[in-house]
Amino acid sequence: MKRSTDRILTTHTGSLPRTAKVVELLLAEQANPGKRKAELNAAVREAIAYVVGKQVECGIDIINDGEQGRTDYTVHVLDRLAGFEGESSPPLGTGEPEFPELAEILKQFASPFQHRPMCSSDVGWKDWPAALADIELSKGAIAGAMNPNLAEELFMTSPSPGQIARYLKNKHYKTEEEYVFALADVMKREYKAIVDAGFLLQLDCPDLAMLWHTTYRDQGLANFRKIIATNVAALNHAVADIPADRMRMHVCWGSTMSPRHHDIPLIDIVDIVLTAKPTAVSFPAANGRHEHEWKIWRDVKLPAGKVIIPGVIDSTVNTVEHPELVADRLMNFASAVGRENLIGGVDCGFGTFAGRVQVDTKIVWMKLQSLAEGAALASKHLWKKAA
Repeated sequence: MKRSTDRILTTHTGSLPRTAKVVELLLAEQANPGKRKAELNAAVREAIAYVVGKQVECGIDIINDGEQGRTDYTVHVLDRLAGFEGESSPPLGTGEPEFPELAEILKQFASPFQHRPMCSSDVGWKDWPAALADIELSKGAIAGAMNPNLAEELFMTSPSPGQIARYLKNKHYKTEEEYVFALADVMKREYKAIVDAGFLLQLDCPDLAMLWHTTYRDQGLANFRKIIATNVAALNHAVADIPADRMRMHVCWGSTMSPRHHDIPLIDIVDIVLTAKPTAVSFPAANGRHEHEWKIWRDVKLPAGKVIIPGVIDSTVNTVEHPELVADRLMNFASAVGRENLIGGVDCGFGTFAGRVQVDTKIVWMKLQSLAEGAALASKHLWKKAA
């Protein structure tokens, strides 16, 4: 894993806006699996080439395929895993029923991909070749779109066992712990394949924060901490054979426009998060509910070798952050954890769900360019100061 040895590196969280053609074909695949698969794959390759080029053009160092061929960052596993059928209610949002006017506004951002069945039998692989095909499609499309030297590193995302369990409810296993460890045993195959293909593996772990305000807030902090500690243990079990420096993880409170007043403070979970094996931890730090939390890193001891990737760009608003603001945010974190332990990131994905557009696509690229420019400003100050 690349580190910020002579400048602050930049990356993002994973999903980027999909083209209208890709969204149309993903919907077609959902309605009639396989009928237009070749056309979908061609559109995805074209879309990956485009977003790779845009990331490089914006100056982002650690890039990916933008999750162009997936309906979202979690439910795509349904195409590959056995053990799920019927329908389970999706996880709750972040208090929208409390705000009916906001709930009406957010309807326009709903994803057209809503099918989320429940776990009704033992989980396992029903289509492992599809997982390999996804990895190879991404690898080939990226290689065909760019000179590898134009990026510092390539990453690919995959949902953590705890996140899959959060989305796809358990109706089969005796306990949630049994369920999440069963998922770990299955998903470890995909995790290893991603790393073997040459990617840095990003494990998406919003469960470690979101389960609080969506499910367990009324059951108390101590109980919640036990639950996420189990999820981290399952994650560590799944990646036991993968070097820590070939992985990073993303923790967040959700990607929607919401008040966030029920979000659990980072300080209440950070010690458990840091027990996870991946070297780097990505988390939101630009939105108005969490920007102040950079201060906790003055007192939280970052384990040796760990790196943080705080979001310094808000992925839910159409305001383009000024590069100087980005630089200020990065320098705050650098003052707390050291410049070499810091990579600049984005709060969450810009295209979390296919077909849901919260931020204008053109503005997405402007935001990523501002991230790169702000990191350059911060680097100039931090390395000049140290000289």
